[in-house]
Amino acid sequence: MIRELGGIPIVGSKINNPNQSIKEKALNALNNLSVNVENQIKIKVYVSQVCEDVLSGPLNSAVQLAGLRLLTNMTVTNDHQHMLSSYITDLFHLLLTGNGSTKVQVLKLLLNLSENPAMTDGLLGAKVDSSFLSLYDGHVAKEILLRVLTLFQNITTCLEKEGHLAIQPTFTEGSLFYLLYGEECAQKMRALVFHHDADVKEKVTMIPKF
Repeated sequence: MIRELGGIPIVGSKINNPNQSIKEKALNALNNLSVNVENQIKIKVYVSQVCEDVLSGPLNSAVQLAGLRLLTNMTVTNDHQHMLSSYITDLFHLLLTGNGSTKVQVLKLLLNLSENPAMTDGLLGAKVDSSFLSLYDGHVAKEILLRVLTLFQNITTCLEKEGHLAIQPTFTEGSLFYLLYGEECAQKMRALVFHHDADVKEKVTMIPKF
């Protein structure tokens, strides 16, 4: 109904509003509308701005979470994922600096990207601080740990499908590739096999061996 009345641009214009409450409501409205694939065609024009706002706005704020939820909905299918390619490194930085709620929402977004083989190189080439590997420690909250394990699983599965594991990919040191497929991460995976939670143990065994 809103789309037919030409309302998406009206709602979209509100994400520029300096009032954080209005901005949040506009993002939530676009998020609800984005469930419809036809609406996404009109909403995609706001993706870059939402990315910029999410990454530069107040950390762990309601507006930031609303923006992340919208980006997550917009990347459920592969159609618009490429629009986030230049923001992947910054999203990993947000993952490491945000609180628990922010971490979970960023991971939901990264998981969408990780299921698409076309995004694999962009993910693995991202500059990621080595503290990322601390997310694979046994004491990490289950809702975060299971998601970072699924991220590893999805990326490795995509690499295998693309045949990348047969050759040495050209990723630089400091990239996600070097973190995930280095010895420190391998040690963490071996330790998680003995994790007290059955779901975590099962997830570790599902990650293809590199």
